[in-house]
Amino acid sequence: MSRVQTLTVAVAGVALLAPSASSAAESVHLRPSRAETRRVAAGPASGSAVPTASPHVVVPHRGRLEPVARDGAREVLTPVAGPGGSAAPDAAPSAPATTTGTATPSPDASGPATPDPAPSDPERTAPTTPAPVTAADLLAKVSGCTSVSRGRYRKDRGTAATVPVCGTRDAVYWKADMDIDCDGRPGAHCNAGTDPNFSSSTAFAQSDGRALSSEKLPYVVVPAPSGIWDYREHGVRGGSVAAMVYRDRVSYAVVGDVGPTGIIGEASYAAATSLGIDPDPRSGGAPSGVTYIVFKDSRVTPLEDREAAESQGERLAREFVDSAD
Repeated sequence: MSRVQTLTVAVAGVALLAPSASSAAESVHLRPSRAETRRVAAGPASGSAVPTASPHVVVPHRGRLEPVARDGAREVLTPVAGPGGSAAPDAAPSAPATTTGTATPSPDASGPATPDPAPSDPERTAPTTPAPVTAADLLAKVSGCTSVSRGRYRKDRGTAATVPVCGTRDAVYWKADMDIDCDGRPGAHCNAGTDPNFSSSTAFAQSDGRALSSEKLPYVVVPAPSGIWDYREHGVRGGSVAAMVYRDRVSYAVVGDVGPTGIIGEASYAAATSLGIDPDPRSGGAPSGVTYIVFKDSRVTPLEDREAAESQGERLAREFVDSAD
């Protein structure tokens, strides 16, 4: 090969390897030099040092996601309107939020917002108050009788002894008449003039040492201890809580006095009034149909606290009715 031919082939090979002018221009356009990058980032010359941070690249406006509502569980987002009054078409959709509740509707939703129903929480539900114990409840509980007395009592002097004292684990009870005991502190209805058998004392006294008031305090009378029955051996004492049932009425009282050894069925003026029974000590009372239930090992302190007797009586009666015994 001549020198001319060799030179021609060499020149052609170099031309094939060299980049074209347009390719070089594209490379310069896509990859600006370090000087150009620093010049764009720094802006107009100000005499200050050129920062070395990467240039801030300006991109077309995209809609921002701003909070518009908060329901306590998550934040609901919606795109902000672009320059033309509408959301930018290329706005990226917001990622779905994780929540356990229902999202609150945005303000521009049509129709009124419906509040979420409150979740049912048994621990926060207010406890319901039990219904009051009825006469039927108590009478059903004492329909039978396991006698705890060694014999039976008379309702009145000269009558047959037909009334036993019955008992359960929680109470003792008997079914008899009601004679009016007007003993204790004298009053307008209970005094020596109204009651031929009046006594100004009671077996148990109130907290200040004075006798009980038959007119103000509902109390029942238990027979004095004898060979028939001794109330003290069965958790009964002065101030023990008692329930009295007559027809469809229930009333609560305390043990407040002690009567004759062989007679049962007596209560105070106030006790008779609470059951709708005539309280007159001469002509009042009920000939039969009164049930007396005394709760064992219970006590009202002070003994004359009528409200405490009622609240404790209602609670003990409910426990008595609901018990398995």
